[in-house]
Amino acid sequence: MPGCVWRGETSSDRPRVYLTFDDGPIPEVTPWVLDQLAEHEAKATFFCVGENAVRHPNIYSRIHAGGHTVGNHTYNHLNGWTTSREDYLKNVEQCASVVDSRLFRPPYGKLTRRKALVLQEQYKLVMWDVLSGDFDQSISPEACFQNVASNTKPGSIIVFHDSLKSELNLRYALPKVLSLFSERNYEFEALS
Repeated sequence: MPGCVWRGETSSDRPRVYLTFDDGPIPEVTPWVLDQLAEHEAKATFFCVGENAVRHPNIYSRIHAGGHTVGNHTYNHLNGWTTSREDYLKNVEQCASVVDSRLFRPPYGKLTRRKALVLQEQYKLVMWDVLSGDFDQSISPEACFQNVASNTKPGSIIVFHDSLKSELNLRYALPKVLSLFSERNYEFEALS
């Protein structure tokens, strides 16, 4: 999709990667993610589902307090291919009333060109170049980690999920990713 951000900026003196977390915040996973990030002095971007931000305002506030950025991930995690344009755009707007950000990521990475064109008038549409696969319960936690370790380059935007479905793979892979790329002298930055 033209006009979407697939990779972030990096510098020649110290490479950067951009960790992103979709679908939260939720109490079972997001606080643990924030603790892991704090241990490594890493910043990240959380693409929040609006209804989760409403249900868990303290966790949502903690994301901001940790110096991380947030992005809009629709209010109800809608599929951009199967939802009417009018309903989808209203849902994005509803999320915007809770999640104050000009960053947007479509759930499932699915968005029609027409919806993208409308949303690009107000948002920076952020995709990724490394999908961890943490949500895929048919892959092992080690395979999830290896996927990120072998595909990440300077400037990579990496997708994880702070969700129950992803919890097993995430709890294994995230600390290993943070350690590996810290050892390689990468900076973990939030998208702006």
